Amino acid sequence: MKFRVERDALAEAVAWTAKSLPNRPSVPVLAGVMLRVTDGSLQVSGFDYEVSSQVTVEVQGDADGAALVSGRLLAEITKALPAKPVDIAAVGAHLELVCGSARFTLPTMPVEDYPTLPEMPESAGTVDAAAFAAAVAQVAVAASRDETLPMMTGVRIELSGGTLSMLATDRYRLALREMEWHPDDPELSINALVPARTLNDTAKTLGPLGGQVTLALSQGSAGEGMIGFSGGTRRTTSRLLDGANYPPVRSLFPATNNAEARVSVSTLIEVVKRVALVAERTTPVLLSFSADGLVVEAGGTEEARASEAMEATFTGDSLTIGFNPQYLIDGLANLGAQFAVLHFVDAFKPAVISPAGEDGEPIPGYRYLIMPIRVSR
Repeated sequence: MKFRVERDALAEAVAWTAKSLPNRPSVPVLAGVMLRVTDGSLQVSGFDYEVSSQVTVEVQGDADGAALVSGRLLAEITKALPAKPVDIAAVGAHLELVCGSARFTLPTMPVEDYPTLPEMPESAGTVDAAAFAAAVAQVAVAASRDETLPMMTGVRIELSGGTLSMLATDRYRLALREMEWHPDDPELSINALVPARTLNDTAKTLGPLGGQVTLALSQGSAGEGMIGFSGGTRRTTSRLLDGANYPPVRSLFPATNNAEARVSVSTLIEVVKRVALVAERTTPVLLSFSADGLVVEAGGTEEARASEAMEATFTGDSLTIGFNPQYLIDGLANLGAQFAVLHFVDAFKPAVISPAGEDGEPIPGYRYLIMPIRVSR
């Protein structure tokens, strides 16, 4: 194998592929990225039996072939290279990389020991790449990081006709995003539970490419569940989580509300961050709403206290409610709007945050539900 490639294209391809490699691989070859040159195209691949990544780069190919090298090491090297074309050649059991006056020799691993990447499942439809990336970011923030409850670490994707819905919850908050997409089959109705981290990383890299992202879904039995995403020259597949017993979380959204507040998103985020400086890890910030506006306060140990007032438009009976400050900031920061509307039932029921337009009306499509923390005053 021998080829020449632009430094930026190589560095970007290797970095993206290496990102999904396991930190502690079950077998050494899974820590590698596969470089395969065929007919002037370089395929950079990674696979850990859960997630596969593949990107194609145009190169000047002198000799076709394949080599398997440490992904993280190659990513660090390519990122640090000078801005010049890179010459790469497989020589015996090593990979030689030359860029300007920089020269690296890396050991290779046996290509024949590397597992075959899974085929892309059957296409289910397409969605705008940038809109999809923004929507995934809004939802993935609410997914759990607790690996002991695998089901909660996923984002539930619900495809129903021309509507794509995504839900995620860690039992303390719940995010729901609904958007339009273009199904191959207008009658399509299928659900999938995708690992949130994989979905977020994939959407984040496909979003800036623009154009459309193709969603591909295996529609066989639960045991062979797999989802695929492709956009531009990149493709990713991931095993699905078992979502057979995913709770009916949509029912958590209250059917009615007794109070409503409209606030500036950036102002409330700043105020909560300041006031939370005195709060301990498990201490909530208190939001007191009244006709006069909003007061945010928090208390910590050794009598440390903080409070700050800000403008808010509020309708309903005066209300004081406590929230985890980070969960509140996460929800506000992902609204993608200048204003937020908060709906309340009472101080002990979940509150719902929605993006709002200049007129104060909620913008449909995204809702973030947050559980209150009971406080005694």
